[in-house]
Amino acid sequence: MKKIIIIAIIASILTISGFAKTASDYFKQGVIAEVLSKYSLAAKLYKKACDKGFAGGCYNLGLLYAHGRGVDRNYAMAAKLFKKACDKGFAGGCYNLGLLYENGQGVDRNYAMAAKLYKKACDKGFAGGCYNLGVLYAHGRGVDRNYAMAAKLYKKACDKGFAEGCYNLGLLYAHGRGVDRNYAMAAKLYKKACDKGDAGGCYNLGLLYENGQGVDRNYAMAAKLYKKACDKGLAEGCNNLGVLYAHGRGVDRNYAMAAKLFKKACDKGFAKGCYNLGVLHEYDR
Repeated sequence: MKKIIIIAIIASILTISGFAKTASDYFKQGVIAEVLSKYSLAAKLYKKACDKGFAGGCYNLGLLYAHGRGVDRNYAMAAKLFKKACDKGFAGGCYNLGLLYENGQGVDRNYAMAAKLYKKACDKGFAGGCYNLGVLYAHGRGVDRNYAMAAKLYKKACDKGFAEGCYNLGLLYAHGRGVDRNYAMAAKLYKKACDKGDAGGCYNLGLLYENGQGVDRNYAMAAKLYKKACDKGLAEGCNNLGVLYAHGRGVDRNYAMAAKLFKKACDKGFAKGCYNLGVLHEYDR
């Protein structure tokens, strides 16, 4: 289940003398209160800003209700506040309201409505909206399944620096869905995702290097990429790195290291890791 994403609203926080008078003043004081973990006060200040028509106040108050900070957690109230922010043109409000509709939190689950809201956010340049709308197109939720449209939306998200967009677009190129199969392009996109910290991007790029698809086969590079994925908590990366150690591909053969990596994968619930660890024990390696 996707979680509400806290989007940092960049604003210069100035010292405000006297009592706040404008919506902007209330909002800035609310930000200061929130930074100081005075969530109850922040909620009151954001409400004043929202009541005066300040979209950021409605949005931030919605976040507090979604996370139960300074107020009781209330997704229905969060939905109302995100809608207010969205109606005022605030992309984050549209995006988070879309999440609530997709997950059925505070509102009845409605993929079609989620799609409309993600589109609003995307059209306003919000990368997460483009990505989430792409996911709906890829799975045919709330819209007709359309891999070509998903690819366009993932590209928009990727071009805006959204790692998951690059990764998912890479998957479409690797499988030839909505685009012509192109492993070289998939490799470039996985690299973009990996460079931005996406474990799946590192892992899948490692697979391409191990298999020589779209790039020259390079076991040493595959090992480095699997390690990155493993270090980020991806069980498959640990398992595959263990396989390379067990066979001495791209790294010196080391059964003890392979066992450690298989155990990591197994401990994360990855069945192949458990199986591979069992095989090592069976042959006393």
